[in-house]
Amino acid sequence: MIPAAADIRVVLVETSHPGNIGAVARAMKNMGLDRLVLVRPKAFPHSEASARASGATDVLERATIAASVEEGIADCGFVVATTARDRDQNIRVLDVRDGAERLVQESGRGPVALLFGNERTGLTNAELSLAHLLLRIPADPVYPSLNLAMAVQLVTYEVYRARGARYVAPATPAVPLATAADMERLYTHLAVVLEEIDFRDRTASGTHLMERIRRFLNRAELDQNESNILRGILTAIQRKRRVAGSHDRESP
Repeated sequence: MIPAAADIRVVLVETSHPGNIGAVARAMKNMGLDRLVLVRPKAFPHSEASARASGATDVLERATIAASVEEGIADCGFVVATTARDRDQNIRVLDVRDGAERLVQESGRGPVALLFGNERTGLTNAELSLAHLLLRIPADPVYPSLNLAMAVQLVTYEVYRARGARYVAPATPAVPLATAADMERLYTHLAVVLEEIDFRDRTASGTHLMERIRRFLNRAELDQNESNILRGILTAIQRKRRVAGSHDRESP
């Protein structure tokens, strides 16, 4: 578990499509954020927003409406704006990962805000001037345009990572690994079956087949169930061969 989120707000400015608001709410909840501010949304509340939220309607219900960006960020000590365009203004621009780390760092001192502009036009120069720095999301220059909800998902993911989120594999597998003795029994059984079906090393030396099999099965790190499955397959092959052999003997 990572620490509870500080006051990190996602501020959407003049969002045109209510479905995007719902998708943003879902993206935020995925990443442990719940402070949504809507500046002059075209349509909100709206049934499409609720439908697209898909389980994150609580984020929508807590959302606040602001008449201006200034109102939405009035008590925020640090503001980061997102932009997809190169800007001539004298303002710092950071990669999204570096910007997310700075945002999380500043959130320990007080409320912070992430600004996202209108789907079609983005943030105006006047709105960008309210930010301490800009975030850029790396994308293919041939087609760098991102849907609003996609952009929010990417940025909030980086914020989640900056807050300390990491995937940690289980300390111990549910099924123990096959022991050295288990693997030796498997290799012995396999060698017997290969001999029975006349499957031989076709290389020039003809002596390395079992060594190669050992190497790739060791790389697989079989657990005890998997080792038993392979031995069960080998036993089934042997039974089929015995039945086929008895039929051959009965043939005239």
